Amino acid sequence: MNKFYVTTPIYYVNSRPHLGHLYTTLVADTVINFKRQRRFDTFFLTGTDEHGQNIERAAEKAGVDVKQHVDGIVAEFQQIFSEFKVGFDHWIRTTDDYHKRGVSALWRRVKKNGFIYKGQYEGWYCVGCNGFLSEDETIAGPDDIPICKIHERPLERLAEESYFFKLSALQQTLLDYYESHPEFIRPESRRNEVMSFVRGGLNDLSVSRVSVKWGIPVPDDPAHTMYVWFDALSNYITAIGYGNEDRGGEAQFNKYWPADLQLVGKDILRFHTVYWPAFLLAAGLEPPKTVYAHGMWLSGGRKMSKSLGNVIDLSILRRHFTPDAIRYFCLREMVFGQDGDFTYEALLDRVNADLAGGLGNLSSRTLTMIQRYCDGRIPAPGNAGDDLVGQADDVRRAVAQALVDFDREFNLYNFSRAIEAVWTAIQRVDKFISDAKPWDLAKKPDLREALNLVLHTAVQALRHFTVILAPVLPESTQAIWEQMGESGQVRELPPAQLEWGEIPDQSIAEVKPIFPRLDKAKVMDEIKQEEEAKTAELAPAQPVADAPTAELPARMPVAMVEEPAPGIAYISIDDFAKVELRVGEIKTAERVPKADKLLCFTVDLGEPAPRQILAGIAQYYEPEKLIGRKVIVVANLAPRKLRGLESQGMILAASVGDEGRPVLAGFLEDVPNGVKLR
Repeated sequence: MNKFYVTTPIYYVNSRPHLGHLYTTLVADTVINFKRQRRFDTFFLTGTDEHGQNIERAAEKAGVDVKQHVDGIVAEFQQIFSEFKVGFDHWIRTTDDYHKRGVSALWRRVKKNGFIYKGQYEGWYCVGCNGFLSEDETIAGPDDIPICKIHERPLERLAEESYFFKLSALQQTLLDYYESHPEFIRPESRRNEVMSFVRGGLNDLSVSRVSVKWGIPVPDDPAHTMYVWFDALSNYITAIGYGNEDRGGEAQFNKYWPADLQLVGKDILRFHTVYWPAFLLAAGLEPPKTVYAHGMWLSGGRKMSKSLGNVIDLSILRRHFTPDAIRYFCLREMVFGQDGDFTYEALLDRVNADLAGGLGNLSSRTLTMIQRYCDGRIPAPGNAGDDLVGQADDVRRAVAQALVDFDREFNLYNFSRAIEAVWTAIQRVDKFISDAKPWDLAKKPDLREALNLVLHTAVQALRHFTVILAPVLPESTQAIWEQMGESGQVRELPPAQLEWGEIPDQSIAEVKPIFPRLDKAKVMDEIKQEEEAKTAELAPAQPVADAPTAELPARMPVAMVEEPAPGIAYISIDDFAKVELRVGEIKTAERVPKADKLLCFTVDLGEPAPRQILAGIAQYYEPEKLIGRKVIVVANLAPRKLRGLESQGMILAASVGDEGRPVLAGFLEDVPNGVKLR
């Protein structure tokens, strides 16, 4: 049996899951579904990268233990992937003991082979990249401090004792490998970029730190911590037994290595196609067969950014769309290897046109007619006229060609073209049904054979489409499969085993819509309201000069007092005077229906009537416990609508920790309602 081993990058836990993480993982999951269906012995690895200075700093900022910080974000990643129906074989964490043993074994082997030595290093270091950057990777910054091109933040000048990896000694070896293995780096444009970079010359790589403690100690020299990329990249082999027996040891490693496909974003391509193969070659190990760099998701033609308000929120995405719809859109919309545009509007259009109007419509109309005209039993093909038989044969050939095209393109990772080939065949079947008009044939008893041929052909095509598309639409195709009266798991049936005409005389099950058409205007309105609520929750900090000491909070549709950052944009006293801050007392508090984070308050500001104010703190406060509490309110903020409710002010809060935990601002002394803050 052929094997197939696919990996995603292990996701760095200095931030929460986003669309980029989800996309890579959905692609990997779909590829592994495709291979499993074709009887490959498969292994799908994903997980989290949990070491390094970024993690130390994030935990320190949050005021929690590093492991506690890491555990919380790992749980969030796993929950998100579960909700989107991802089925990995193993989740690796670089804090796992077996991984530490495996990385140490790789280090010793590379050092024994003469590729690691101790020296002194000084250079410009990017915490976001977890690496020292060369001049071409930076742009000029103020005070002669360079800025990382990727993370757009100033670098740090570091000088310390370090172990070095002899990357320079492998420059020609890498170039020779690229030439002899053209499939190693894909797509071609990325391969050319990497080869150009390596031809430009490689310097030895610092692979240890004495200033970082949250990581794996260097074997026999625990004062040093391994460079986070040496640690992280090694996960692809430690997870399948390299250097440890917990994951199957040498037998498991030899079974699955080299990896057949390693999926990465283009921003980490260099680490995976220069450093990673160099580490492996230095250890006498074979590099992976293919490292494929996919593109980035834009939104509305622009890079996703919170400041632009075009970020796709995964919780909103999941509430309004099924995992299958999202998976289909990701694979269909982006030409793999290029950047793609992800908007809710485009997703709705794809769901309605392709899924509801394409596969869903074919399934519904075919099975409904079998239920109506054939007493719910799939008919045998009838003896119709030559013309109709010829058209049915054309349909059969179109479906067979769709399978050939789908497999060819999918094996080349041209997912969009593969799916397009199937949809072309679906349109051909729809035309066959429309031209034959089975609803008219059913009215004439002498045309019963023709009716049977049309419906038999349609259900044969539907059966093939269901099997072919099972890796892409696992839940939806299973539902269609069962409605056709079939048993078992459709994803386990290899398409090559399907035979045209083999459908038994069986009854279909109850027919239900697989892809209900979505009301675009209604869904977009709901999404807009949810996004407005989110925006309010994450409103930027409002300076509060000389305000009474508050129990500082975090994330909400309230103004937030955050930790000061360098480069504050100062305002004048006249600017501050424009903001009217008043003392308010919460009189009532309740949750907003269908809004996980919003609470609705009535607040007494010493005015004739209390005000209604919304705040995004429902995940952190129980509403009944807030009644009677004194808060600080921005009283002259223009009213705005959130989830159909008007908010007539803004409650002040601080944003505490990396996760943005809200803590409401309050007072140590009793203050009358309505009093102004100055």
